[in-house]
Amino acid sequence: MFKSFFMDKKWALWAYGGAIFLLLALFVQVELTVKINQWYGAFYDLLQKAEEHTVDEFWASMKHFSFIAFPYVLIATLTSYFTRIYSFKWREAMTFSYISKWQTVEEEVEGSSQRIQEDIYRFARIFESLGLQVTRAIMTLFAFLPILWGLSSGVDLPYLRDIPGSLVWVALVVSLGGLVISWFVGIKLPGLEYNNQKIEAAFRKELVYAEDDKVNYGKTCTLVELFVGLKFNYNRLFLHYGYFDIWVNFFEQLMIITPYLIMATGLFTGLITLGVLVQVSNAFSKVRESFSIFIANWTTITELRSIHKRLREFEHNIGY
Repeated sequence: MFKSFFMDKKWALWAYGGAIFLLLALFVQVELTVKINQWYGAFYDLLQKAEEHTVDEFWASMKHFSFIAFPYVLIATLTSYFTRIYSFKWREAMTFSYISKWQTVEEEVEGSSQRIQEDIYRFARIFESLGLQVTRAIMTLFAFLPILWGLSSGVDLPYLRDIPGSLVWVALVVSLGGLVISWFVGIKLPGLEYNNQKIEAAFRKELVYAEDDKVNYGKTCTLVELFVGLKFNYNRLFLHYGYFDIWVNFFEQLMIITPYLIMATGLFTGLITLGVLVQVSNAFSKVRESFSIFIANWTTITELRSIHKRLREFEHNIGY
């Protein structure tokens, strides 16, 4: 899965040059988000005391924001476009590396067409997308942790105000707690996804064979039997995703109001301004999202684990 792209001289420029380009693009995006967070403080302080400022100052602030936001949009769009090309190049490397091995295997390998055509594509696409998100999360942590640590001086709640960097610790604790709960709530999902793909492969295989031979394949009783198994497994999968979604949506909504619950006392006592409150909310959100990257992508991770397991089996079967 990895050596065909990262250990082949043919793909070295794409594999490593492309990765460096993506890392630099992510770094610039994170730096721009830090500047936007700084802009929040000044802008909302201006709104809070609008009578002390002029309309010209408001438009100057808007102009400042555009100088930050427009480059961000351009770079983010370019990064997304390049990521799609990069993941397709990875797919191309894996596909022909697998094919060269598969063609030398004399016995039939179950689900070969699906592994080569679909699973490779999904693996490259998901792994690349998830890898970029994790990398962005790490960069965001390094950029926003000092900011959130400094803003913790505005906390005016008992106990928390006596803890240096209390906002950072709160973000860490709730994210780790959420990750542990998510692990237990979604523990059955990878196995169900794996079983689901095996049943899908059998159903698809019967239909493909029936295209050339409707006498021996594609009989209604066989297709009904396969589809009943497919339906049963999907119903189990939907049920488990249902209660997992309840937990994730509850967690996300709770995290929206958490920084306001912590900082509200300081706002009403005059310890902080509205601009600082908005800065805290944004910085807390960035840090918490970085800590919670695996919770936010649990469904995607489940799918990736299932695909990885199937490709590992395929590699074993073709002697890769």
